[in-house]
Amino acid sequence: MAELKASIAGGSGYAGGELLRLLLFHPRIEINQVTSEQFAGKFVYRVHPNLRKVTQLKFSRLAELEPCDVLFLSLPHGTSMKNIEMYKKMAPKIIDLSGDFRLKNPADYEKWYNCRHPAPEMLEKFVYGIPELHRAEMKHASFISSAGCNATVTILALYPFFKNNLVDAARTVVEVKVGSSEGGNKANEGSHHPERSGCVRSYKSTGHRHIAEMLQELSFSNPIQIHFSATAIDIIRGTLATSHVFLKENLAEKDIWKLFRDFYGKEPFIRIVKDREGIYRYPEPKLLAGTNYCDIGFESDPHSNRLVVISAIDNLMKGAAGQALQALNIMHGFDETTGLDFPGLHPV
Repeated sequence: MAELKASIAGGSGYAGGELLRLLLFHPRIEINQVTSEQFAGKFVYRVHPNLRKVTQLKFSRLAELEPCDVLFLSLPHGTSMKNIEMYKKMAPKIIDLSGDFRLKNPADYEKWYNCRHPAPEMLEKFVYGIPELHRAEMKHASFISSAGCNATVTILALYPFFKNNLVDAARTVVEVKVGSSEGGNKANEGSHHPERSGCVRSYKSTGHRHIAEMLQELSFSNPIQIHFSATAIDIIRGTLATSHVFLKENLAEKDIWKLFRDFYGKEPFIRIVKDREGIYRYPEPKLLAGTNYCDIGFESDPHSNRLVVISAIDNLMKGAAGQALQALNIMHGFDETTGLDFPGLHPV
């Protein structure tokens, strides 16, 4: 017997569809409604064909939302912040997958999103949605804001080093390679197949919005700088972050292993991947498709104090829907891995 009624506002996008797939197989959740203005009245499997013969749900309009126990907001950026008072009336617990409530400082929205936040009083009420960092707060939260995919893969890789003040705070350089699904399901010139196929395209070499989340979560006693760039590559799912940090003093490999074990040894969805042989010695996004894992590896530069930290996720899972469901499990006291134990496929 399901214990919670959950609805998804904005279920026709890639993240919304992935969330719907997960919730349909969660043993303690009943899906109440899934909304889409464009596809209202149509079966959800018309948009998400992988769900054929899995559900007969039809899309509703936002105006038709009914009260439920938990409401997922999988809406375009800028939508949730304008209508949060309405959504609060629909459910006592809300998980927002957009960037509308990720930043604590209202001024950061003007700096990184070029907008004045219309509900700044709500920013402190939303818990930032990386469970490995904020599990304790999530247990008592009514509102959670899921982290950005690029932010998630970077923050999890670097958190132990910044938390322990082990790196030069001004010299961190991060380059992420991302799949096409990160751009959403709206077609544009860059997603046109002849232009996208086979590409290795730098699309945000500076000024990416997710930097704001990295600065927020990795700054402790001192200000920091993150020099971040993003490159689109010819895959559909997956994000690979290559982070270059400069250690204040050289650490032996065993000390780095210990650092990661101390932080993540008991985490169900963090895996340290560093083998001495084979083609999968380091994290590989291909192996993570459909999973909620974040794989982290590292390599020390023998000629300097540079440490290369490599991390990978499925951007639609640990970077969106999977992380949101992990947060729901924590909020409601469920086993954190419920509905998220898929190990991935190989070969794929």
